[in-house]
Amino acid sequence: MRKNGFVFLVISFWMLSACSSQENFLGVQEEPKTVNRPSNPTLGAPQNAADVLSKEIEESTPKELKAYAEDQNYTQAIEEFKELLAENPNAPDINFYTAESYRKLGDLRSSVPYYEKAISAGYEDEELELNYAQALKSEEKYAEAKQVLTNYINYASLEIYKQRAERELANLDKLDSISLYVRNVDLKPLEGINSDKSEYSPFYFENKLYFVSTREENTFERFDVPFSDIYSVDLDGLSPEASTLAKLPDLFNTPNINEGSIAFSPDGNTVVFAKGNPDGKKARRSVDLYFATKRNGEWSNPQPMPINNPTAWDTSPAFNQAGTTIYFASDRPGGYGGSDIYRATINARGRWADVTNMGPQINTAEDEVFPYVSPDNKLYFASSGHAGFGMLDLFVAENSGGVVTVKNLGPSFNSSSDDFGLVYSDFPFEGFYTSNRPGGSGGDDLYSFVDNTPDLKKITYVLKGTTYKLEEDSSQTILGEVRVKLLDASEQLVDDVLSSRGGSYSFPVDPEKDYFLVAEKEDFFTTRKIFSTVGEGIPQEELIERFNEKVFNEDVALEPIILEKAIVIPNIYYDLDRAEIRSDAALELDKLVQLLKDNPTIHIELSSHTDARAPDEYNLTLSQRRAQAAVDYVASKGIARTRLVAKGYGETQLINGCTNERVDECTEEQHQENRRTEFKVIEVGKN
Repeated sequence: MRKNGFVFLVISFWMLSACSSQENFLGVQEEPKTVNRPSNPTLGAPQNAADVLSKEIEESTPKELKAYAEDQNYTQAIEEFKELLAENPNAPDINFYTAESYRKLGDLRSSVPYYEKAISAGYEDEELELNYAQALKSEEKYAEAKQVLTNYINYASLEIYKQRAERELANLDKLDSISLYVRNVDLKPLEGINSDKSEYSPFYFENKLYFVSTREENTFERFDVPFSDIYSVDLDGLSPEASTLAKLPDLFNTPNINEGSIAFSPDGNTVVFAKGNPDGKKARRSVDLYFATKRNGEWSNPQPMPINNPTAWDTSPAFNQAGTTIYFASDRPGGYGGSDIYRATINARGRWADVTNMGPQINTAEDEVFPYVSPDNKLYFASSGHAGFGMLDLFVAENSGGVVTVKNLGPSFNSSSDDFGLVYSDFPFEGFYTSNRPGGSGGDDLYSFVDNTPDLKKITYVLKGTTYKLEEDSSQTILGEVRVKLLDASEQLVDDVLSSRGGSYSFPVDPEKDYFLVAEKEDFFTTRKIFSTVGEGIPQEELIERFNEKVFNEDVALEPIILEKAIVIPNIYYDLDRAEIRSDAALELDKLVQLLKDNPTIHIELSSHTDARAPDEYNLTLSQRRAQAAVDYVASKGIARTRLVAKGYGETQLINGCTNERVDECTEEQHQENRRTEFKVIEVGKN
């Protein structure tokens, strides 16, 4: 058996105060707490049933049984209690102590009948119903647990316990919604590795699975169970190659000492593991973190970490993805209750320091253990205090803008038993964790999982293109080494790259977003294009492969800047004999405004031309008015007038031979060709 599934040795590496204070257990407090308990509505127990406690039963609790409890030897205590119960099966105190011993061992299911007998016989302890409700949860008797807690709240004498019951009731009310979070998870026990002992706390690194096991032949005499050691096994995908199973060298596994959870830094040059609880009555009962570093391929001798608390259990280490922060579980003073998750960072001297509690969003009055940081920087952990299905459940915490949300991983991962120690081998699809759910090999077992849920199938969107030079004849040739910028809809820079010599470039982009592409190169007009992925996403249910890619293609052509070369601005129309800018003309001039903003060093002449169908002087004056109107409009949009020259050419620069002599011979389309607005760059280099 294992003490709530934690840390190392199945019993001793759990927190001594796992779910209640030590004062409530046999051998520390001889008189039970007084509780004004009414008849139990479930069991129909009389309120004063404690009066039947006989003198013989009181005298049948010898000092050696108290010693078992004080030394946390709950396994032996249970054997002795059962002998007493064989003679007095309804003894309230012995039933209570037996139930508590099973609870301390993490075997809540076995505690249920003993709690029921203790309650029926009227045994009084402030936390009895609280612990009984937890035991009922382990049997998935959620309605009964709610009834017990609801009635307990009515007569709880201490506010702290009343609040605890209210929190647990609130957690039970969340089970319906948590149960809806069903995923397509393929869960398999590691049959080649699991034994009739306990295997737990997996860690994946470089295609090996590291884990803790109590299959050791030597026995921890204080608890009459095997010592725990760290093992490794090679993997073929998620399948362990049993022939490679081996215990780590003595550098990590000290004889007659319990070793536990291990973690390697991302670069593989630091290892941290838990170690403690040596045998012997006078040995220090504590668990500490040890670390070793690799130099020239050799590990240094493990040393205690400076972040250890000498009075506490410090265990289950986990690195962040950068290797600069370590997370661990500890029951050190000053926490929120039970075991909390803490973090520590490397300081300027290269030492682990600055231990910080992860706070009440993560930690509860119960137990939070086995942290793990995923590649997307989410914190996975196990907890018996957040809303769950029974004992320890797996949770994930996400920090978004300083707001931390904690989510139960749902029934596809969790059971009414202990589920803990999750790690990924191929995030977010595959990994391992520990459970002592029914149907295993014995004690804690290792499981692999594959999450086949469709929403985990990944798709990346990529924008690719080629940069070209726009030639005089409108053909395009490759133009390399162009600075291409990707801007978001608010024109904030998302990314920028230099196209290759062959003109190719690419950007990762997001679905359902609008972008601008801006291409720049000396002696060329900066070119801007609108690009959008809106409406172009692929629905999750249509994805077939785990990893998918959709490529968008958007080429960009840059036109060289040639001084005095006229460039026609299309669709600039004026009303007959008028110079005011019409709304349709404004749309085209806005494009010129953008070009001038994107090319802040160019100065332009903005010219207007007419056809030959009116007197020459009239056309010259009209074209000047129109050119000036266009300049005024552009300047009104924030372009400095010093960069703009208005020039009306009238009919002096006809482009198709429709002169005064041939006015009647030309079509309207030919006259329209002459009624044009143009701009040309007259200077480069001054803002």
